[in-house]
Amino acid sequence: METFLQEAKASSRLLSTLSGTDKNSILRAMAQGLRDQCVDILKANALDMKAAEDNDLSIALKDRLLLDASRVEGMAVAIEEIAALKEPVGRVLDGWYTDAGFKIEKVSVPIGVIGVIYESRPNVTADVGALCFKSGNVAILKGGKEAEHSNQIIAKVLQGVLAAHDLPTAAIALLPDSSREGVAKLIKQDKYVDLIVPRGGEALIKYVSSNATVPVVKHDKGLCHTYIDKNADFDKALAVAINAKCRRTGICGALETLLVDEVIASDILPRIKEAYEAQGTQMRGCEKTREVIDVNVASVEDYATEYLDNIITIRVVSGVEGAISHIEEYGSQHSEAIITENYTTAEHFLNTVDAACVYLNVSTQFTDGGEFGFGAEVGISTNKLHARGPMGVSELTTYKYKIYGNGETRQ
Repeated sequence: METFLQEAKASSRLLSTLSGTDKNSILRAMAQGLRDQCVDILKANALDMKAAEDNDLSIALKDRLLLDASRVEGMAVAIEEIAALKEPVGRVLDGWYTDAGFKIEKVSVPIGVIGVIYESRPNVTADVGALCFKSGNVAILKGGKEAEHSNQIIAKVLQGVLAAHDLPTAAIALLPDSSREGVAKLIKQDKYVDLIVPRGGEALIKYVSSNATVPVVKHDKGLCHTYIDKNADFDKALAVAINAKCRRTGICGALETLLVDEVIASDILPRIKEAYEAQGTQMRGCEKTREVIDVNVASVEDYATEYLDNIITIRVVSGVEGAISHIEEYGSQHSEAIITENYTTAEHFLNTVDAACVYLNVSTQFTDGGEFGFGAEVGISTNKLHARGPMGVSELTTYKYKIYGNGETRQ
C-alpha cells in the first residue's frame, strides 16, 4: 500500500505541471480508447452482470451496474466534455498589491491525491479518472466488488493512454487492496492522500467519515422531496413528480417523498395515484393522503428511507411551512424541489430549505454533473465546507498565494 501511494504522490507532482493543451489531448485519446475497446468492456461487464444475477442484487444496483454500447459511448462523450471545459488549474482568482509594495496572486492549484470509494456504477471509474486528470489530480479508485471486471478494464484503457503519452499509470489507478482492510488503511494515509470522497450506501459513508484521518467530502444519501404547492400548475406538477421518481429510481437524485399542500390534496391526489399506477409505482401515504386515495400506510421509517426503488411516500402538509418542516426533519441536504406558480412562495422555499440543490418546477433528477455542465462529477457533496452539490473540475482544486516582491522586508 505504501509503495503504491508513494507512486501516486510522485505522480501528482508531475500532473500538476501538465499544460491544459496536453491534458485535453490525452483526455480525447482516453475517450477514443473507450470506444475502440467497447466490445471488451461489454464482455467484462457481462461477467459482473452474471454475478449480480447469481447474487440476487437489487434492480437498482443492477441498473447502476449495467453497461451497453450507448452507456459506453456516454462515458466517452463525458470525457470529451470534460476536455472541452475551461482549464481549472492556474486561474488567478484574485490579485492585489500590498501597502508594502509587493504583489499577491491567489491561484487555483490541484488538491493532489484524491481517493474515491464508490459502489456499482463502473462509469464512475471513467468519470472520476478524467475529472481528476483534467484538474491535475491523481485518482485512486476503489469500486465495488460487484463491478470488479468492468472497473478493471476501464482503468486499463485509461492507463494505456497514459503510458502511450509517457505518463505514470499511477495517475489513475485502482486501489490494489480492495478489501475492507485496504479501505481502512487508505483513509488513514494522510501522508500521501489529500482527500477522500466516499459515494455509496449509508453504512459506507458513516464508516469512512468516522474513521478517516484524511479530509472527507461526503456523497451522502439522496433523501429527496418534491413539494406541490396550492398555487402549482397541476400538469406541470404531475410531469415533474413522475419524472423525479420514475425516470431512474436507483439514482441519488430520485424523489423519495412527495409533499402535497392540504388545500389541493383532494383535487390532485387522485391524478397522482393514477399517474404513479401507470408507472407501477408502489405508494405509501399518511393518514390524510389515505382519506383521499387508497394506498398503503406510510410509517415514520418510510419518511427516513432512501428507497432507490419504484416506491414513493406521499404526505399531505400544511402549506409551504409544513413542507419545509418535513424536509428539515427528514431531508439529507441533497436535492429538494417546489412546484408552484407563486414567486414569493418559491423564493421563500428556495432560500429557506437547507440543501445542496433546490429546484423550482424542475425534476430533482437533474442533480448531476453532466446536466450542470461539468461533463461529469466526482460525487454530489452534501458537505457545507469546500464543495457542495455536484463536484466538477473546479471543486477538485484548492488555491495557493503567490507573492511577487523586490527585496521587501518587514518592519
